[in-house]
Amino acid sequence: METELCVLSGTGADSAIFEKAGKIIKDGGLVAFPTETVYGLGGDALNAESSKKIYAAKGRPSDNPLIVHIAEMSALEPIVKSIPESAKLLADAFWPGPLTMIFNKSDMVPYSTTGGLDTVAVRMPDHKAALEFIRNSTGYIAAPSANRSGRPSPTLASHVMSDLDGRIEMVLDGGAVGIGVESTIVDLTGDVPMLLRPGYITPDMLGSIVGRIEIDPAIGGILPDGTHPKAPGMKYKHYAPQGELYIVSGEDGNVTAYINSAVAKGKESGELVGVIATEENRELYKDGVVRVVGSKADEETIARHLFAVLREFDDIGVTRIYSEELDTPRMGMAVMNRLLKAAAHRVIKV
Repeated sequence: METELCVLSGTGADSAIFEKAGKIIKDGGLVAFPTETVYGLGGDALNAESSKKIYAAKGRPSDNPLIVHIAEMSALEPIVKSIPESAKLLADAFWPGPLTMIFNKSDMVPYSTTGGLDTVAVRMPDHKAALEFIRNSTGYIAAPSANRSGRPSPTLASHVMSDLDGRIEMVLDGGAVGIGVESTIVDLTGDVPMLLRPGYITPDMLGSIVGRIEIDPAIGGILPDGTHPKAPGMKYKHYAPQGELYIVSGEDGNVTAYINSAVAKGKESGELVGVIATEENRELYKDGVVRVVGSKADEETIARHLFAVLREFDDIGVTRIYSEELDTPRMGMAVMNRLLKAAAHRVIKV
């Protein structure tokens, strides 16, 4: 299969591209597209065979649920059994936006889309091209991140092409994404909303709308074998670079001293060692492949650049990576969730 890369101009000239992309979806094919979080790999959410193609293209376990993307609030009611009041409040506050809500599904949604669950994850992206793409297709796009399973999520169309060229029909290139980590996921099927995946929308932001929010303990780890994940990203190793990644936790001085020592030892043994640093500490690292992921003073830069830095290390053949702990006040929960999964929870305390 030849993958067509279509660069979007943001003008009316894109209408023919969206029409072609929509036809691919209607015919059961796959199209990668930009959102405000990461690039998504889209197929017809109501076509069981399309969802199976998504799993095959990614090499993704079939019990890992997909998120259904919609472009209109009116599209929600047909695919869920009911819409709780909490969902209406959250949609008013955060849709379109980087929030996924989990509902009890209607019979319209095939089990291949939900990973075999009786629930369905739904979001409305805050991205003009994504919404136009959805409207030109079936109105229901099942889309995980557009990367090979386990790899860092794509924040550029070039990342998608690196992973999926020849495996899908089309990639819509909308440039760099704005946020850089996947959407927040909240489960609304119980008595109290439960956070299943942290993201740009924080627990405090959710709580300000609906009051009490519970946090699933699985956020802090990987679910054991035999456990069915309730949302994408809960069970399996994710976001991983090819080199071994370690998070170094402690006081700044101890962290930089440990990383400098580890880089020196790695260099002596012939390893190419990478360092993930914040802007504030960049000058403290003396050797290795140092990449600044962002600034503690501007947390969103860290989220935006994390996956791209991990992919850059792969491109240059880094075999071992040491990262500062990136537990900043607002975005830290989301960033550390991704970083811990990428590191397979390898944390060195100093």
